[in-house]
Amino acid sequence: MTSRRNLLKSALLGGGAGVVAATALGSLGPEAAFATTAPGIEPGTPDPNFAEGRIRSIKDNTLLVLGSNMVFHQIRVVDGTSLWKLGPVAFDQAHPGDGLYARGVRMPDGVLAAESVWLNIVNIKGHIKNITSQKIHLDHNGQEVLCHVVAGKSVAIHAEAPPSSDLSSLKVSQHVQILGAWRPDTNEVDIATVFSPH
Repeated sequence: MTSRRNLLKSALLGGGAGVVAATALGSLGPEAAFATTAPGIEPGTPDPNFAEGRIRSIKDNTLLVLGSNMVFHQIRVVDGTSLWKLGPVAFDQAHPGDGLYARGVRMPDGVLAAESVWLNIVNIKGHIKNITSQKIHLDHNGQEVLCHVVAGKSVAIHAEAPPSSDLSSLKVSQHVQILGAWRPDTNEVDIATVFSPH
């Protein structure tokens, strides 16, 4: 971890950091976006190396993000930053209006040099109201969320079984958890993974 952070710092402070596609430097596993507080941070205390919110603007390799607490964050994407939007993506897939979570290293000027950025990631639970080959209608706390199956991307994990692109075993009224990418300003999600307890 220390060597990754030093690499990020040198990339950022060196001034030559270019905008690049996702790499293996940061953790791209979508579950890492929802990880518990980083080591050394007291529970309930804000993590200075984490930011969340919606992108307001993009200039060069910097995202200006308005957090849900109405605090602005500057997030710099550098050589080595990993980006996720239903899978690994290049920086040009980030757009104003996208929601995000970001983890990285807070620089002396307050900029967050990002190790990992997850765009529009959601992790929701509910039960299936209706299902077709292309869509799952999910009841999430009384709200309907329309979840789209994305060819070549969406998989289901049943109990302890390995991931499968076959979602046909999912049933109406079944309780599931869906990890995916939100379509901003809608009640729609593109499915990355459907987790089913049985």
